[in-house]
Amino acid sequence: MSFLIRMLKGAVIGIGMIIPGVSGGTLAVLLGIYEEMIIKISSLRKEFKASFIYLFPILLGMILAFAAMYYPLKLALEHIPFELCMIFVSLMLCSTPKIGKEAYQSGLYKKDILLAIGAFALCIGLCFIPTGKELVLNLNMAWYMYPVLLLVGMLASVALVIPGISGSMLLLIIGLYKPLLDTIANLFKTPLDAFVILLIFGIGLIIGFFTIAKLMQYLLKKFEHQTRWAILGFVIASIIALFLAFDFKNLLTPLHIGLGCGCFIIIVLGYFAVYFLFLKKKSIPIESLEETDELCS
Repeated sequence: MSFLIRMLKGAVIGIGMIIPGVSGGTLAVLLGIYEEMIIKISSLRKEFKASFIYLFPILLGMILAFAAMYYPLKLALEHIPFELCMIFVSLMLCSTPKIGKEAYQSGLYKKDILLAIGAFALCIGLCFIPTGKELVLNLNMAWYMYPVLLLVGMLASVALVIPGISGSMLLLIIGLYKPLLDTIANLFKTPLDAFVILLIFGIGLIIGFFTIAKLMQYLLKKFEHQTRWAILGFVIASIIALFLAFDFKNLLTPLHIGLGCGCFIIIVLGYFAVYFLFLKKKSIPIESLEETDELCS
């Protein structure tokens, strides 16, 4: 996979990180880089050069997209939330059958179905937790907020690594979503405050990210089909969670509904047109893919 393609996929993940209800882990799964990304993160110390070369364009794309799309997405969330929601729903819906097929091919037992249902219920349940009281983040905040920020960063990293759980949603529930966005917005107004706050949050994010990545690599290796079915449950639930997470307010007018449904239809029809005209004809037998994987490993 080329540097540019990985960077573009990282950009999609970075955009999704801003939007409550959208999981960075889910987008990584849908984009086909989740498992490889987890492996590279887990082996960063042992195979630093190879892992860094793979991860750098993804990280770069995430950072650039987050910075470039912060204000446009903030405006979109305020003025056209339904259209934005439908775009993400259509993209996720188109990629879900592939994840389901991979889960089915890995094996299916009664416990797997219960695990997928449990993952689905957990993801949906998070949407109904009352949001906490919003806080003000600056250097004058109470001392205990500094370790809290570190722990929140670690918690947010769990949402980045585990598909279906939205980091933005968790921050919204805790009451730190808007304060952290305000901190980013005030980066040039109060640079010292913003830098310290984001640094502490970022350290927690990195610690949790590598820890959970190790866990996910272990689960994918030792409990592959169970993990795949749980991921499928998370992904399906995240599609529903989008509608629960978005705040449509008074913007759900016939015009907005029409535009949103139009975006959905165009993307879904476009996906199936490309699939049946190009991708299906070039499909490779599963046996060939398995042989290729063995040669590459």
